[in-house]
Amino acid sequence: MPRKKENSRGYHQRKVNTREIRQRFLIICEGEKTEPNYFRSFRVSKNVAEVNVHGLGKNPSKLVKSANELNNQDDYDQVWCVFDRDSWTVEDFNNTIKNAETQGFKVACSNEAFELWYVLHFEFLNTGIPRNDYKKKLTYLLGRPYNKNSDTIYDELFEKQSIAIKNAKKLLKQYEPHNPEKDNPSTTVHLLVQELKKFMQ
Repeated sequence: MPRKKENSRGYHQRKVNTREIRQRFLIICEGEKTEPNYFRSFRVSKNVAEVNVHGLGKNPSKLVKSANELNNQDDYDQVWCVFDRDSWTVEDFNNTIKNAETQGFKVACSNEAFELWYVLHFEFLNTGIPRNDYKKKLTYLLGRPYNKNSDTIYDELFEKQSIAIKNAKKLLKQYEPHNPEKDNPSTTVHLLVQELKKFMQ
């Protein structure tokens, strides 16, 4: 029997839909718990993908530097920087996007809070609301107090994930061309979610 080919990293190539699917993800998050807890919950098949998530608790400008350092140590296939508009300066926010793209990294950013992604699982929201109001809105939509650092939110929202993707795409279409710093509300989290979904069990 012929031996399986190995790629440059020594992984056996496995194919689904005629393409190699072994992927290594590095996801660097601005938040220490909210975003990391969500992305660590993806049930990605370990046979076809590896996902390393880091929550730094630092401002966006430091995410790219940390992503560079970690990627240089272990050469990932996809590197994502996840952060919010929050109250960061326009310069800090825009430079983070520019620097990430210059390094070949991908960006999943939200204006103005990551919780917008959660809301889109339930409804289409195209009117900006104060950051603090997302907690109230999600408490109503979930039917229980929203816990920002929940480690169960992924499972609670899983069945509505396709709705959130559809709503996020629809929202971005309203901003053409898209300006992440000004377009409130908006999010590109769905781009990362779609990539991870390709490797789900």
